[in-house]
Amino acid sequence: MDFETYSFRHAETILNEPQFKPIFDNLLITIQSISDDEIIHHFENANRKAKSISETINKVLKLKLVANGWHAESKIFQDPVYNPRNNKTWRLDFAGNDISIEVAFNHGEAIAWNLLKPVIASELNHVKKAIQTKIGIVICASEEMKIAGGFDSAVGEFEKIKTYLDPLRNVLTVPILFIALKKPQTFKIVHTKQGRNNVGVIDYI
Repeated sequence: MDFETYSFRHAETILNEPQFKPIFDNLLITIQSISDDEIIHHFENANRKAKSISETINKVLKLKLVANGWHAESKIFQDPVYNPRNNKTWRLDFAGNDISIEVAFNHGEAIAWNLLKPVIASELNHVKKAIQTKIGIVICASEEMKIAGGFDSAVGEFEKIKTYLDPLRNVLTVPILFIALKKPQTFKIVHTKQGRNNVGVIDYI
């Protein structure tokens, strides 16, 4: 899978320092290793008919990152008050080696929260931490992926996320690298009606 990167507060320079470079290189190789065929396979064999490939990409990323030693759904705080069952509000999508990762395919209204979670995980806090990271990575969809992947129009794509950085600069105090996933090369998602719902169908290019 192809992608582009955008560095906030010199994140990419820091991630290429010896402390982070091996795991950072591994992350990039993992993303690059995701093939169109792999996405198609998981999308077409999912238990539920989805509108976009967002859940599929999330699933494939989770399988590969956990296999590489990343911790999925890592709690930020130790206090059980912040960790109710099935509530992911105070959890990172992935964490490991002092790095927070958020996969931001959700509604545009959640952009600020997706940006803030790596900051909370990396800064000291009045609540006892379960994890302490130093830098964040946000994986998101580019505008071309949002269109070709069948994503909902309300999803906050990379180009929109970038517009949040200057207004929130005084709040986003830690370095964050953005990885914007580009569209598949061999297919796109088209929508078709099944009952009252729109579902996604693979359309080979």
